[in-house]
Amino acid sequence: MSDASPPARLVPLLALACGSSVATVYFAQPLLVTLGERFGLGSGQLGAIVTVTQLGYAAGLLTLVPLGDLLNHRRLITGQLGLLALALLAAGLAPGVAALLGALAVVGLLAVVAQTMVAAAAALTPHARRGRAVGTVTGGIVTGILLARAAAGTLADLAGWRAVYLASAGVTVVLAVLLLRVLPASAPSAGAPTVGEPSTVGEPSGVGEPSGVGETSYGRLVASTVALFVRHPLLRIRGVLALLVFAAFSTLWSGMAQPLSEPPWSLSHTAIGAFGLAGAAGAIAAGVAGRWNDRGLAHRTTGVGLALLALSWLPIALTRQSLWALAIGAVLLDFAVQAVHVTNQTLIHAVRPDAGSRIIGGYMVFYSAGSSLGALGSSLAYAAAGWPAVTALGMSFSLAALLLWATTRRTGLPGDNSAVHRPSSADRVDPGDGA
Repeated sequence: MSDASPPARLVPLLALACGSSVATVYFAQPLLVTLGERFGLGSGQLGAIVTVTQLGYAAGLLTLVPLGDLLNHRRLITGQLGLLALALLAAGLAPGVAALLGALAVVGLLAVVAQTMVAAAAALTPHARRGRAVGTVTGGIVTGILLARAAAGTLADLAGWRAVYLASAGVTVVLAVLLLRVLPASAPSAGAPTVGEPSTVGEPSGVGEPSGVGETSYGRLVASTVALFVRHPLLRIRGVLALLVFAAFSTLWSGMAQPLSEPPWSLSHTAIGAFGLAGAAGAIAAGVAGRWNDRGLAHRTTGVGLALLALSWLPIALTRQSLWALAIGAVLLDFAVQAVHVTNQTLIHAVRPDAGSRIIGGYMVFYSAGSSLGALGSSLAYAAAGWPAVTALGMSFSLAALLLWATTRRTGLPGDNSAVHRPSSADRVDPGDGA
């Protein structure tokens, strides 16, 4: 890669595009009740709207994100953004529930372009400024998640739920055109690394070769992600922790629209979406957790986070009596989830720094699976027994995560740097990784 700096406006534009893309995954959460009424869905079926989007996102992490190691960044990013705009247009114009669910699944699939843009920011920035560039673009993702629910709620109150997706489609087209003009036209060099991956990755097997190598290189790249999780227990443990933690997270955020839209509160879309601003605590937790991890306190960070996650459901259980209780519980929950999430990513990246991009992508599949499980479970629980059942479900996920951490902590696997695998020169992406 050249040491030349990218255009000054590229990194902020990538950050904006990342936030806009990730936000599409979360637009539906404050709109669930309205979408259920429009398409005739019962309370037990509302979770399917979030679930299909998250399943699409999980599929994209496995199938589309690896293309960033093989294809030209400008062509890949702008192409995915163009297709994402078409999927958002289809969602906004959906005539029936089948069309809506299909469009949202494709939205989730293509929203993973945000991960490709993070890798592009790293690949296109000189080493001395790379951390700052990646931090800026990642901040766009956090901001997009934070503002998505509030923006969707406000726009839905002003112009209806369809306007949320139609407006997002328009914004996505504009961003695609701007990035087409700003991103470098040249293809990445052979073996160009993604975030955390040195250029030696894949040299024995051809992974990381330029596009045109053929389907074998792409196939090995995808298969090696699965093989890494089969080979390293720490990746599996932290992946399951992510599944349980984000199942609890999604249980709250996918389920809260129903009790808040009903008496005694009967809140508007705007008010329901505004609760998403409690996620600001997550940004604080990310910084705190990062500092604790740097001090070798990964075990403690995980334990404290999971304990707070379980405790957060006590005030959340009082949602029908107090909105303040819900707000306090949401802050605790978001703080806990982000603390565990940052710790997980720090630890798993250390297992194989040369395969960091694939490991993070595989880890995020667990995240999407947990988000899907929580969304579907919360709607079924609410239909069966109301908010107490939703609270019990979220508490169950949280306690299961705490139990898993307590059990595996004794083995010295999660959070134990001495257990981190230090690969030899032979322990790279080879045909065995793809077996």
